[in-house]
Amino acid sequence: MNAPFDQLFTWLKDHKITEVECVVSDLTGIARGKIAPTNKFLHERGMRLPESVLLQTVTGDFVDDDIYYDLLDPADIDMVCKPVSDAVYVVPWAIEPTAIVIHDTFDKFGNPIELSPRNVLKKVLQLYTDKGWKPIVAPEMEFYLTQRCEDPDLPLKAPLGRSGRAESGRQSFSIDAANEFDPLFEDVYDWCELQGLDLDTLIHEDGPAQMEINFRHGDALDLADQITVFKRTLREAALKHNVTATFMAKPIGDEPGSAMHLHQSVVDIATGQPIFADDDGSMSTLFRHHIGGLQKFIPKVLPMFAPNVNSFRRFLPDTSAPVNVEWGEENRTVGLRVPTSGPESMRVENRLPGADANPYLAIAASLLCGYIGMVEGVEPSAAVEGRAYERRNLRLPITIEDALTQMEECETVAGYLGDKFVRGYVAVKRAEHENFKRVISSWEREFLLLSV
Repeated sequence: MNAPFDQLFTWLKDHKITEVECVVSDLTGIARGKIAPTNKFLHERGMRLPESVLLQTVTGDFVDDDIYYDLLDPADIDMVCKPVSDAVYVVPWAIEPTAIVIHDTFDKFGNPIELSPRNVLKKVLQLYTDKGWKPIVAPEMEFYLTQRCEDPDLPLKAPLGRSGRAESGRQSFSIDAANEFDPLFEDVYDWCELQGLDLDTLIHEDGPAQMEINFRHGDALDLADQITVFKRTLREAALKHNVTATFMAKPIGDEPGSAMHLHQSVVDIATGQPIFADDDGSMSTLFRHHIGGLQKFIPKVLPMFAPNVNSFRRFLPDTSAPVNVEWGEENRTVGLRVPTSGPESMRVENRLPGADANPYLAIAASLLCGYIGMVEGVEPSAAVEGRAYERRNLRLPITIEDALTQMEECETVAGYLGDKFVRGYVAVKRAEHENFKRVISSWEREFLLLSV
Protein backbone atom coordinates (compact mmCIF):
# COMPACT_ATOMS: atom_id res chain seq x y z
CA MET A 1 0.00 0.00 0.00
CA ASN A 2 1.22 3.52 -0.71
CA ALA A 3 1.65 5.87 2.25
CA PRO A 4 -1.62 7.84 1.88
CA PHE A 5 -3.69 4.70 1.46
CA ASP A 6 -1.86 3.04 4.34
CA GLN A 7 -2.81 6.07 6.46
CA LEU A 8 -6.45 5.68 5.38
CA PHE A 9 -6.37 1.93 6.10
CA THR A 10 -5.12 2.59 9.62
CA TRP A 11 -7.73 5.29 10.25
CA LEU A 12 -10.64 3.06 9.18
CA LYS A 13 -9.40 0.17 11.30
CA ASP A 14 -8.74 2.38 14.35
CA HIS A 15 -12.27 3.79 14.14
CA LYS A 16 -13.73 0.29 13.59
CA ILE A 17 -15.50 1.52 10.45
CA THR A 18 -17.68 -1.16 8.86
CA GLU A 19 -19.15 0.87 5.99
CA VAL A 20 -17.70 3.53 3.71
CA GLU A 21 -19.62 6.16 1.76
CA CYS A 22 -17.46 6.85 -1.31
CA VAL A 23 -18.45 10.27 -2.67
CA VAL A 24 -17.64 12.87 -5.29
CA SER A 25 -19.31 16.24 -5.71
CA ASP A 26 -21.34 16.88 -8.85
CA LEU A 27 -21.64 20.37 -10.32
CA THR A 28 -24.57 21.24 -8.05
CA GLY A 29 -22.76 20.02 -4.94
CA ILE A 30 -24.79 16.84 -4.52
CA ALA A 31 -22.76 13.91 -3.18
CA ARG A 32 -22.74 11.11 -5.79
CA GLY A 33 -21.12 7.75 -5.20
CA LYS A 34 -21.42 4.32 -3.67
CA ILE A 35 -21.71 2.76 -0.22
CA ALA A 36 -19.39 -0.18 0.33
CA PRO A 37 -18.39 -2.52 3.18
CA THR A 38 -15.01 -1.46 4.50
CA ASN A 39 -13.25 -4.67 3.41
CA LYS A 40 -14.50 -4.26 -0.15
CA PHE A 41 -13.48 -0.61 -0.17
CA LEU A 42 -9.98 -1.44 1.04
CA HIS A 43 -9.65 -4.21 -1.51
CA GLU A 44 -10.73 -2.05 -4.45
CA ARG A 45 -8.98 1.13 -3.25
CA GLY A 46 -11.66 3.39 -4.64
CA MET A 47 -14.55 3.09 -7.06
CA ARG A 48 -15.65 3.74 -10.60
CA LEU A 49 -18.53 6.02 -11.55
CA PRO A 50 -19.92 7.09 -14.92
CA GLU A 51 -18.46 10.46 -15.86
CA SER A 52 -21.99 11.37 -16.91
CA VAL A 53 -22.96 12.04 -13.27
CA LEU A 54 -21.05 15.30 -13.70
CA LEU A 55 -23.49 16.39 -16.40
CA GLN A 56 -26.56 15.57 -14.32
CA THR A 57 -28.85 18.40 -13.28
CA VAL A 58 -30.34 19.06 -9.86
CA THR A 59 -33.59 17.48 -11.13
CA GLY A 60 -31.79 14.29 -12.15
CA ASP A 61 -31.96 15.05 -15.87
CA PHE A 62 -29.04 15.34 -18.28
CA VAL A 63 -27.92 17.95 -20.77
CA ASP A 64 -28.96 17.73 -24.43
CA ASP A 65 -27.50 14.83 -26.39
CA ASP A 66 -25.44 16.98 -28.73
CA ILE A 67 -23.53 18.47 -25.78
CA TYR A 68 -23.55 15.23 -23.78
CA TYR A 69 -21.85 13.18 -26.51
CA ASP A 70 -19.54 16.01 -27.50
CA LEU A 71 -18.12 16.34 -23.98
CA LEU A 72 -18.21 12.66 -22.98
CA ASP A 73 -17.09 9.40 -24.55
CA PRO A 74 -20.06 7.98 -26.55
CA ALA A 75 -19.60 4.69 -24.71
CA ASP A 76 -20.47 6.41 -21.39
CA ILE A 77 -17.27 5.17 -19.80
CA ASP A 78 -16.40 5.22 -16.12
CA MET A 79 -14.06 7.63 -14.41
CA VAL A 80 -11.59 6.31 -11.86
CA CYS A 81 -12.31 7.65 -8.37
CA LYS A 82 -9.46 7.52 -5.87
CA PRO A 83 -9.91 8.16 -2.14
CA VAL A 84 -8.37 11.29 -0.61
CA SER A 85 -6.61 10.12 2.54
CA ASP A 86 -7.05 13.43 4.39
CA ALA A 87 -10.71 13.90 3.41
CA VAL A 88 -12.23 11.24 5.64
CA TYR A 89 -15.03 11.94 8.10
CA VAL A 90 -17.07 9.84 10.51
CA VAL A 91 -20.86 9.74 10.10
CA PRO A 92 -22.10 10.28 13.68
CA TRP A 93 -25.78 9.78 12.86
CA ALA A 94 -25.30 6.37 11.20
CA ILE A 95 -26.41 3.19 12.98
CA GLU A 96 -23.31 1.25 11.93
CA PRO A 97 -19.80 2.77 12.25
CA THR A 98 -19.59 4.62 8.94
CA ALA A 99 -17.19 7.02 7.26
CA ILE A 100 -17.47 9.47 4.36
CA VAL A 101 -14.45 9.34 2.07
CA ILE A 102 -14.20 12.07 -0.56
CA HIS A 103 -12.65 10.94 -3.84
CA ASP A 104 -10.72 12.60 -6.63
CA THR A 105 -11.63 11.68 -10.19
CA PHE A 106 -9.38 10.67 -13.11
CA ASP A 107 -9.69 9.22 -16.60
CA LYS A 108 -8.19 5.84 -17.49
CA PHE A 109 -4.87 7.51 -18.30
CA GLY A 110 -4.65 9.17 -14.89
CA ASN A 111 -5.59 12.67 -16.03
CA PRO A 112 -7.86 14.72 -13.72
CA ILE A 113 -11.47 14.90 -14.92
CA GLU A 114 -12.06 18.47 -16.10
CA LEU A 115 -15.74 18.52 -15.11
CA SER A 116 -15.00 17.61 -11.48
CA PRO A 117 -15.58 20.57 -9.10
CA ARG A 118 -12.83 19.41 -6.76
CA ASN A 119 -10.40 19.24 -9.67
CA VAL A 120 -11.42 22.74 -10.77
CA LEU A 121 -10.47 24.10 -7.35
CA LYS A 122 -7.20 22.15 -7.38
CA LYS A 123 -6.38 23.64 -10.79
CA VAL A 124 -6.87 27.18 -9.44
CA LEU A 125 -4.81 26.45 -6.33
CA GLN A 126 -1.98 25.18 -8.53
CA LEU A 127 -1.90 28.57 -10.25
CA TYR A 128 -1.17 30.15 -6.87
CA THR A 129 1.42 27.50 -6.00
CA ASP A 130 3.25 28.12 -9.25
CA LYS A 131 3.62 31.79 -8.19
CA GLY A 132 4.82 30.87 -4.70
CA TRP A 133 1.52 31.91 -3.12
CA LYS A 134 -0.98 30.13 -0.89
CA PRO A 135 -4.58 31.38 -0.52
CA ILE A 136 -6.23 31.41 2.89
CA VAL A 137 -10.02 31.41 3.09
CA ALA A 138 -12.64 31.67 5.82
CA PRO A 139 -16.19 30.81 4.74
CA GLU A 140 -19.36 31.96 6.47
CA MET A 141 -22.42 29.77 5.86
CA GLU A 142 -25.94 31.16 6.24
CA PHE A 143 -29.03 28.95 6.30
CA TYR A 144 -32.63 28.78 7.46
CA LEU A 145 -34.33 26.36 9.81
CA THR A 146 -37.95 25.78 8.80
CA GLN A 147 -40.91 23.63 9.64
CA ARG A 148 -40.97 20.37 7.70
CA CYS A 149 -43.21 20.69 4.67
CA GLU A 150 -44.23 17.92 2.28
CA ASP A 151 -45.92 20.18 -0.29
CA PRO A 152 -43.42 22.24 -2.35
CA ASP A 153 -46.25 24.57 -3.41
CA LEU A 154 -46.64 25.86 0.14
CA PRO A 155 -44.46 28.68 1.53
CA LEU A 156 -41.95 27.72 4.20
CA LYS A 157 -42.68 28.63 7.83
CA ALA A 158 -40.41 29.32 10.77
CA PRO A 159 -40.11 26.31 13.10
CA LEU A 160 -41.18 26.19 16.72
CA GLY A 161 -38.33 26.65 19.18
CA ARG A 162 -38.00 25.35 22.74
CA SER A 163 -40.58 27.91 23.88
CA GLY A 164 -43.18 26.35 21.59
CA ARG A 165 -43.43 29.56 19.55
CA ALA A 166 -42.15 30.53 16.13
CA GLU A 167 -40.08 33.68 15.65
CA SER A 168 -41.68 36.94 14.62
CA GLY A 169 -39.89 40.16 13.76
CA ARG A 170 -36.17 40.64 13.33
CA GLN A 171 -33.90 38.77 15.76
CA SER A 172 -30.50 39.75 14.37
CA PHE A 173 -27.64 38.57 16.63
CA SER A 174 -30.13 37.57 19.34
CA ILE A 175 -28.65 35.07 21.78
CA ASP A 176 -32.08 34.07 23.09
CA ALA A 177 -33.40 33.44 19.57
CA ALA A 178 -30.41 31.23 18.76
CA ASN A 179 -30.86 29.41 22.07
CA GLU A 180 -34.36 28.40 20.99
CA PHE A 181 -32.63 25.68 18.97
CA ASP A 182 -29.92 24.73 21.47
CA PRO A 183 -30.57 20.96 21.36
CA LEU A 184 -30.13 20.97 17.57
CA PHE A 185 -26.95 23.04 17.62
CA GLU A 186 -25.47 20.99 20.46
CA ASP A 187 -25.75 17.99 18.15
CA VAL A 188 -24.29 19.98 15.26
CA TYR A 189 -21.22 21.06 17.25
CA ASP A 190 -20.76 17.60 18.79
CA TRP A 191 -21.00 15.90 15.41
CA CYS A 192 -18.74 18.43 13.70
CA GLU A 193 -16.13 17.99 16.45
CA LEU A 194 -16.18 14.23 15.85
CA GLN A 195 -15.75 14.90 12.14
CA GLY A 196 -12.92 17.37 12.61
CA LEU A 197 -14.84 20.24 11.03
CA ASP A 198 -13.29 23.54 12.07
CA LEU A 199 -16.36 25.52 13.13
CA ASP A 200 -16.08 28.87 14.83
CA THR A 201 -19.02 31.10 15.82
CA LEU A 202 -22.79 30.68 15.59
CA ILE A 203 -24.82 33.82 14.81
CA HIS A 204 -28.53 34.46 14.48
CA GLU A 205 -29.05 36.34 11.20
CA ASP A 206 -31.83 38.72 10.11
CA GLY A 207 -34.48 36.26 8.93
CA PRO A 208 -36.76 34.10 11.12
CA ALA A 209 -34.67 31.13 12.30
CA GLN A 210 -31.92 32.20 9.90
CA MET A 211 -28.48 31.33 11.25
CA GLU A 212 -24.85 31.65 10.27
CA ILE A 213 -22.00 29.35 11.19
CA ASN A 214 -18.47 30.56 10.49
CA PHE A 215 -15.47 28.39 9.74
CA ARG A 216 -11.98 29.22 10.95
CA HIS A 217 -9.60 30.40 8.25
CA GLY A 218 -7.47 27.78 6.59
CA ASP A 219 -6.63 25.79 3.46
CA ALA A 220 -9.09 26.35 0.62
CA LEU A 221 -9.42 22.73 -0.55
CA ASP A 222 -9.78 21.40 2.99
CA LEU A 223 -12.49 23.95 3.79
CA ALA A 224 -14.39 23.15 0.58
CA ASP A 225 -14.40 19.50 1.69
CA GLN A 226 -15.56 20.55 5.16
CA ILE A 227 -18.44 22.67 3.83
CA THR A 228 -19.59 19.76 1.66
CA VAL A 229 -19.73 17.51 4.73
CA PHE A 230 -21.15 20.25 6.97
CA LYS A 231 -24.19 20.82 4.77
CA ARG A 232 -25.17 17.19 5.10
CA THR A 233 -24.38 17.12 8.82
CA LEU A 234 -26.61 20.12 9.49
CA ARG A 235 -29.48 18.63 7.48
CA GLU A 236 -29.22 15.37 9.41
CA ALA A 237 -29.21 17.19 12.75
CA ALA A 238 -32.24 19.20 11.71
CA LEU A 239 -34.16 16.07 10.69
CA LYS A 240 -33.33 14.50 14.05
CA HIS A 241 -35.06 17.48 15.70
CA ASN A 242 -38.03 17.40 13.32
CA VAL A 243 -37.16 20.57 11.39
CA THR A 244 -35.56 21.22 8.03
CA ALA A 245 -32.33 23.06 7.28
CA THR A 246 -32.06 24.71 3.87
CA PHE A 247 -29.22 26.40 2.04
CA MET A 248 -31.47 27.82 -0.67
CA ALA A 249 -30.33 31.33 -1.55
CA LYS A 250 -33.84 32.80 -1.10
CA PRO A 251 -36.17 30.29 0.54
CA ILE A 252 -38.70 32.77 1.98
CA GLY A 253 -40.20 35.75 0.18
CA ASP A 254 -39.66 39.19 1.76
CA GLU A 255 -36.90 37.80 3.97
CA PRO A 256 -33.12 38.11 3.51
CA GLY A 257 -31.35 35.52 1.41
CA SER A 258 -28.59 33.18 2.57
CA ALA A 259 -25.00 33.73 1.51
CA MET A 260 -21.68 31.93 1.63
CA HIS A 261 -19.40 34.88 2.33
CA LEU A 262 -15.77 34.14 1.53
CA HIS A 263 -12.94 35.93 3.33
CA GLN A 264 -9.76 35.47 1.32
CA SER A 265 -6.13 36.44 1.67
CA VAL A 266 -2.80 35.18 0.33
CA VAL A 267 0.51 34.34 1.99
CA ASP A 268 3.97 33.85 0.53
CA ILE A 269 4.79 30.13 0.68
CA ALA A 270 8.51 30.66 1.27
CA THR A 271 8.16 33.10 4.16
CA GLY A 272 4.64 32.41 5.43
CA GLN A 273 4.03 36.15 5.43
CA PRO A 274 0.83 37.78 4.10
CA ILE A 275 1.25 39.64 0.82
CA PHE A 276 -1.84 41.87 1.05
CA ALA A 277 -0.21 44.47 3.33
CA ASP A 278 2.96 46.54 2.98
CA ASP A 279 5.45 46.99 5.81
CA ASP A 280 3.64 50.10 7.01
CA GLY A 281 0.35 48.21 7.28
CA SER A 282 -1.26 49.75 4.20
CA MET A 283 -2.85 47.78 1.37
CA SER A 284 -0.25 46.33 -0.96
CA THR A 285 -0.31 46.71 -4.73
CA LEU A 286 -1.02 42.97 -5.04
CA PHE A 287 -4.03 43.36 -2.77
CA ARG A 288 -5.41 46.20 -4.85
CA HIS A 289 -4.92 44.15 -8.01
CA HIS A 290 -6.61 41.17 -6.33
CA ILE A 291 -9.66 43.36 -5.70
CA GLY A 292 -9.45 44.68 -9.25
CA GLY A 293 -9.52 41.15 -10.60
CA LEU A 294 -12.57 40.32 -8.51
CA GLN A 295 -14.35 43.39 -9.83
CA LYS A 296 -13.50 42.67 -13.45
CA PHE A 297 -14.20 38.94 -13.58
CA ILE A 298 -16.94 38.22 -11.02
CA PRO A 299 -19.60 39.15 -13.62
CA LYS A 300 -18.03 36.49 -15.89
CA VAL A 301 -18.15 33.71 -13.28
CA LEU A 302 -21.33 34.72 -11.47
CA PRO A 303 -23.08 31.38 -12.21
CA MET A 304 -20.49 29.73 -9.97
CA PHE A 305 -21.64 31.99 -7.12
CA ALA A 306 -25.33 32.10 -8.09
CA PRO A 307 -26.01 28.76 -9.78
CA ASN A 308 -29.82 28.68 -9.76
CA VAL A 309 -32.73 30.86 -10.80
CA ASN A 310 -33.54 31.19 -7.10
CA SER A 311 -30.02 32.55 -6.49
CA PHE A 312 -30.84 35.76 -8.32
CA ARG A 313 -33.80 36.48 -6.05
CA ARG A 314 -31.24 37.23 -3.35
CA PHE A 315 -29.64 40.16 -5.19
CA LEU A 316 -31.96 42.95 -4.08
CA PRO A 317 -31.07 46.35 -2.57
CA ASP A 318 -31.54 46.76 1.19
CA THR A 319 -31.66 43.00 1.84
CA SER A 320 -28.09 42.58 3.13
CA ALA A 321 -27.06 41.28 -0.31
CA PRO A 322 -24.81 43.01 -2.85
CA VAL A 323 -26.10 44.23 -6.20
CA ASN A 324 -22.71 45.15 -7.68
CA VAL A 325 -18.99 44.47 -7.34
CA GLU A 326 -18.04 47.76 -5.70
CA TRP A 327 -15.53 47.55 -2.86
CA GLY A 328 -15.10 49.47 0.34
CA GLU A 329 -13.58 49.31 3.79
CA GLU A 330 -15.89 48.07 6.54
CA ASN A 331 -18.91 48.47 4.23
CA ARG A 332 -21.58 45.78 4.02
CA THR A 333 -23.47 47.40 1.16
CA VAL A 334 -20.73 46.52 -1.35
CA GLY A 335 -20.00 43.16 -2.95
CA LEU A 336 -16.35 43.24 -1.85
CA ARG A 337 -15.83 44.31 1.74
CA VAL A 338 -12.43 44.93 3.30
CA PRO A 339 -12.86 44.38 7.06
CA THR A 340 -10.90 46.45 9.54
CA SER A 341 -7.87 44.40 10.56
CA GLY A 342 -4.19 44.44 11.27
CA PRO A 343 -1.66 43.89 8.45
CA GLU A 344 -1.39 40.18 9.21
CA SER A 345 -5.14 39.75 8.68
CA MET A 346 -5.61 42.01 5.65
CA ARG A 347 -8.27 40.37 3.50
CA VAL A 348 -11.29 40.90 1.28
CA GLU A 349 -14.73 39.44 1.95
CA ASN A 350 -16.51 38.35 -1.22
CA ARG A 351 -20.21 38.75 -0.36
CA LEU A 352 -21.53 37.55 -3.73
CA PRO A 353 -21.66 33.74 -3.34
CA GLY A 354 -24.96 32.26 -2.21
CA ALA A 355 -25.30 29.46 0.31
CA ASP A 356 -26.61 27.32 -2.56
CA ALA A 357 -23.30 27.49 -4.46
CA ASN A 358 -21.06 24.45 -4.81
CA PRO A 359 -18.26 25.29 -2.32
CA TYR A 360 -15.50 23.93 -4.57
CA LEU A 361 -16.65 26.06 -7.50
CA ALA A 362 -17.44 29.20 -5.50
CA ILE A 363 -14.02 29.20 -3.82
CA ALA A 364 -12.30 28.37 -7.13
CA ALA A 365 -14.07 31.19 -8.96
CA SER A 366 -13.40 33.76 -6.24
CA LEU A 367 -9.71 32.88 -5.99
CA LEU A 368 -9.35 32.77 -9.77
CA CYS A 369 -10.73 36.29 -10.20
CA GLY A 370 -8.29 37.62 -7.63
CA TYR A 371 -5.41 35.68 -9.18
CA ILE A 372 -6.04 37.10 -12.66
CA GLY A 373 -6.13 40.58 -11.17
CA MET A 374 -2.76 40.00 -9.51
CA VAL A 375 -0.99 38.61 -12.57
CA GLU A 376 -2.54 41.10 -15.00
CA GLY A 377 -2.24 44.13 -12.71
CA VAL A 378 -5.93 45.02 -12.80
CA GLU A 379 -6.57 48.30 -11.02
CA PRO A 380 -9.72 48.49 -8.87
CA SER A 381 -12.22 51.31 -8.94
CA ALA A 382 -12.22 53.89 -6.17
CA ALA A 383 -13.40 52.55 -2.82
CA VAL A 384 -17.03 53.30 -1.96
CA GLU A 385 -17.85 55.28 1.16
CA GLY A 386 -21.42 55.11 2.37
CA ARG A 387 -24.37 53.31 0.83
CA ALA A 388 -23.59 51.48 -2.43
CA TYR A 389 -26.99 50.05 -3.41
CA GLU A 390 -27.85 52.90 -5.82
CA ARG A 391 -24.55 52.89 -7.70
CA ARG A 392 -25.04 51.82 -11.31
CA ASN A 393 -21.51 51.06 -12.41
CA LEU A 394 -19.93 47.62 -12.01
CA ARG A 395 -23.35 46.04 -12.28
CA LEU A 396 -23.92 42.31 -12.22
CA PRO A 397 -25.97 40.22 -14.65
CA ILE A 398 -29.52 40.28 -13.34
CA THR A 399 -30.75 36.90 -14.66
CA ILE A 400 -29.29 33.42 -14.81
CA GLU A 401 -29.62 33.48 -18.62
CA ASP A 402 -27.53 36.64 -18.93
CA ALA A 403 -24.96 35.36 -16.46
CA LEU A 404 -24.54 32.05 -18.30
CA THR A 405 -24.05 33.88 -21.60
CA GLN A 406 -21.35 36.10 -20.10
CA MET A 407 -19.56 33.08 -18.64
CA GLU A 408 -19.82 31.18 -21.91
CA GLU A 409 -18.37 34.06 -23.94
CA CYS A 410 -15.42 34.86 -21.65
CA GLU A 411 -12.30 33.42 -23.25
CA THR A 412 -10.20 34.27 -20.21
CA VAL A 413 -12.30 32.10 -17.88
CA ALA A 414 -12.30 29.20 -20.36
CA GLY A 415 -8.54 29.57 -20.73
CA TYR A 416 -8.00 29.03 -17.02
CA LEU A 417 -10.79 26.59 -16.12
CA GLY A 418 -10.90 24.67 -19.38
CA ASP A 419 -13.35 24.86 -22.27
CA LYS A 420 -14.84 21.48 -21.38
CA PHE A 421 -15.70 22.58 -17.85
CA VAL A 422 -17.24 25.90 -18.95
CA ARG A 423 -19.33 24.25 -21.68
CA GLY A 424 -20.46 21.47 -19.36
CA TYR A 425 -21.32 23.76 -16.47
CA VAL A 426 -23.25 26.20 -18.65
CA ALA A 427 -25.11 23.32 -20.30
CA VAL A 428 -26.17 21.84 -16.95
CA LYS A 429 -27.41 25.19 -15.66
CA ARG A 430 -29.28 25.89 -18.90
CA ALA A 431 -30.96 22.49 -18.71
CA GLU A 432 -32.04 23.25 -15.14
CA HIS A 433 -33.43 26.62 -16.19
CA GLU A 434 -35.38 25.08 -19.06
CA ASN A 435 -36.91 22.70 -16.53
CA PHE A 436 -37.79 25.62 -14.25
CA LYS A 437 -39.54 27.48 -17.07
CA ARG A 438 -41.97 24.59 -17.51
CA VAL A 439 -43.43 25.21 -14.02
CA ILE A 440 -46.31 27.68 -13.66
CA SER A 441 -45.94 29.69 -10.46
CA SER A 442 -48.59 30.63 -7.91
CA TRP A 443 -47.96 34.32 -8.78
CA GLU A 444 -49.02 33.67 -12.37
CA ARG A 445 -52.17 31.89 -11.26
CA GLU A 446 -53.01 34.58 -8.71
CA PHE A 447 -52.56 37.65 -10.89
CA LEU A 448 -52.97 36.45 -14.46
CA LEU A 449 -55.56 33.69 -14.34
CA LEU A 450 -58.64 35.95 -14.37
CA SER A 451 -57.07 39.29 -15.23
CA VAL A 452 -55.51 39.05 -18.68
